[in-house]
Amino acid sequence: MCGIIGIYQKNLKLKTASKLAVLGLFAEQHRGQESCGIVYYDGTQLQLIKKMGLVKEVFHEDKLRDMRSHVAIGHVRYPTKGSSDIQNAQPHVLNNLSGAQYALASNGDLVNYKELRSDLKKKNVLFESGNDGELILKYIVYKHEKDGLSIIDSIKSVMKSFKGSFSTVLLVKDEFYAFRDPHGNRPFIFGEIDDETYVFASESCCIDIMKASFVKEVAPAEILHISNDGLTSYKLNPNEYRTQDKTAHCVFELIYFSRPDSVVYEHSVYSFRESLGKQLAKEETIIPDIVVPVPDSSNFIALGYAREMNVEFSLALIRNHYVGRTFIAPEQTIRDENVVQKFNPLPGYLEGKVVTLIDDSIVRGTTLQKIVKIVRSHGAKEVHVRIGSPMVKYPCFYGIDTPTYEELIANQKKVEDIAKYLKADSLRYLEVEELKNLVKDKKNFCFACFDGNYPICLKE
Repeated sequence: MCGIIGIYQKNLKLKTASKLAVLGLFAEQHRGQESCGIVYYDGTQLQLIKKMGLVKEVFHEDKLRDMRSHVAIGHVRYPTKGSSDIQNAQPHVLNNLSGAQYALASNGDLVNYKELRSDLKKKNVLFESGNDGELILKYIVYKHEKDGLSIIDSIKSVMKSFKGSFSTVLLVKDEFYAFRDPHGNRPFIFGEIDDETYVFASESCCIDIMKASFVKEVAPAEILHISNDGLTSYKLNPNEYRTQDKTAHCVFELIYFSRPDSVVYEHSVYSFRESLGKQLAKEETIIPDIVVPVPDSSNFIALGYAREMNVEFSLALIRNHYVGRTFIAPEQTIRDENVVQKFNPLPGYLEGKVVTLIDDSIVRGTTLQKIVKIVRSHGAKEVHVRIGSPMVKYPCFYGIDTPTYEELIANQKKVEDIAKYLKADSLRYLEVEELKNLVKDKKNFCFACFDGNYPICLKE
C-alpha cells in the first residue's frame, strides 16, 4: 500500500506540475512514510528526486522553484517487497544508451513477482531493487525495445502476464501513461483542474486540495495516454485478463488505509466507517460510560458506535501526529516504540470509568495490548474492546504488509484468549457477513484477509 500521483498540464506554459505533485504527496503521506520521490520533465530530460523520509523533509519551497515542468509523477512508499532503502524507493527511472528515458511509480503488489523477475533476469535484464515497480518498468521497456511492441501494447502485455495489484503512472520522456490492474484492487482517481491540468492520484482527497474536479476512477484494465496530441483512453475488457467476471476492490482501504475525507470505490470513507460502528453497536450488551477511539483511523467507527448506543463519545486518547502510523511501520520493534510515544490519555478523564475502546482492526495485537495497558494505567474501571472489522485470519498478497499466517493473532488464539492477551474485560469483532452487507455490490470487493477467498491467483 503506497500512494502515487501523476500530473500532466495541457498548457505547457504553466510548468507547475512538480509543485502540484508534491502537494498531492503531502495529501497521501498517510499511505507511506518510509520514502518519497518525484520525477519531472525539465524540457530536455527526466529528472529524479527521491530520498528516505517524509515529503516535508525532502521537498522544500526553494527546491520546488527549480523543478518547473508541465508533467510529473510521484510516490510515497510503504514497503511490501524489498528492504527499507533508497534502492526500493520510487519512482524508478531507466535511462538507455539510446537516449530513451522512462520513469514509473506504482501502488500495489504482485503475486507472481519472483517468476516474472526470474524470466527477465534470464534475458540479461539487471535489477537494482527488490521492488515490483522496477519490475513493471523493466518489463515494459523490454517489450518495447527488444520485442518491438508499442508502449500501449507493452502495457497490455503487463495486463496479461502480471498477477496482482497495480495502479501505475508512467513517463516516457514527456508522454504520460496511467493504467490499472484488471481487478481494480487499489483505488485510482482521475481529476482535472480548469480544463488545463490532468491529475491522477491514489485518493480523491488529493484532487480536492488541488481544487480539481473529479472525472472518474480509472477503470480496471484501462490505459490512459496523454501527450501533446491530447488524451486517449484504451478501455480494455478486464475479463480477458482475469478468471472471474468481477473486480476485487480492497475493503481494507475503506476500513483503515484511506483518508476519511476521500471517496473510494464510490464510498465516502468517513460515512462508511460510521456505518461500521453503528453495525457493531447493534448487538451490544455492555453499556459503557464513554466510547473512546484509537485515533485516528477509528475515530468515525467510534462515533457511529457511540451514536447508535446513545452514549458519550470522547477523544480521550491524544495522538502525537508526529509519530507515524504504527500499522505501516516496517518492523515490529519500531511499531512497539511508536505506541508509547504516540498515545497519551487526558489526565484524570478515564478514572473510574467503564470504557469501550474502539479500534479498526487487530492484525498482530501488540499495538492494542499496549494501548489497553495505557488506558488501564490511567484509572479505567473496565476496558471493553470493540473492533470495527472481522478477525484478520489470512495474509494479504496485494499490497498490505501481513505476509505470514503465523503473525496474525487470530490464527493463534480464540476471541476469548485474544481478550486475555490484550488484558481487556471483553472483546468483540464485526462479523464478516455484517461487513459485506455494508459495501455496495459486495461481489466486487476483496475480503480475502477476513474470509480467505483470494480473487487473484496465488501461484507463488
